[in-house]
Amino acid sequence: MSARLELEQVIARHTAQVGATQRLPNEWVMNEMELGAARRAAVLILFGAAGEAALEPQSQTDDLDLLFVERAATLRKHAGQIAFPGGGIDQEDPSVASAALREAWEETGVDTAGIEVLGTLGETELPVSNFLVTPVLGWWHTESEVYPADPEESAGVFRAPVAHLLDPKNRLTGVVHRGTRKFKSPAFDFEDRIIWGFTAIVLDRLFNELGWTRPWDNRRELRMA
Repeated sequence: MSARLELEQVIARHTAQVGATQRLPNEWVMNEMELGAARRAAVLILFGAAGEAALEPQSQTDDLDLLFVERAATLRKHAGQIAFPGGGIDQEDPSVASAALREAWEETGVDTAGIEVLGTLGETELPVSNFLVTPVLGWWHTESEVYPADPEESAGVFRAPVAHLLDPKNRLTGVVHRGTRKFKSPAFDFEDRIIWGFTAIVLDRLFNELGWTRPWDNRRELRMA
């Protein structure tokens, strides 16, 4: 089965459960949501080609990579962290997918005309900033240059092969200490960058749903903050 078909099957399962908000794992919840004041946001999980050839309908897992941004160190929240392109949904955005594409263009300069939106995953709570975040899955059929288009938002933009992220030797657990409490999330090591927290949780869940995850040692911990 092709990677695209597997992605579409996961999207179909989420679509069938529309309205069911997902919570983060208890070991990562540092505070509760204030649902009455929560804002909505969208992130773009953009699958591109890991090699020189463009993506095809029959492309396999090893043919894919993912686009990430490194948040600027000056941001008030999530400074310096690795994330999917994305941000708050504006009233002017005609849809969740449109918001994700707009934010991706603003942050990375990607030509969104080259992206096919496959669908969305379930809305996920992000208590630390009181957002309800919808992941939008994109298929980058016609690639374009990407770069940190807004230095105030992004310090860098990079692509990571899915095969690298799935390699057990690049998997670990990110740990954050807050007073006497310890919080954990899945994490991915890529070229001296650590993808952890909310982004890693969403990615880990997606890989698990797709059946792509390979057994890895979650006892290997790295203190993040």
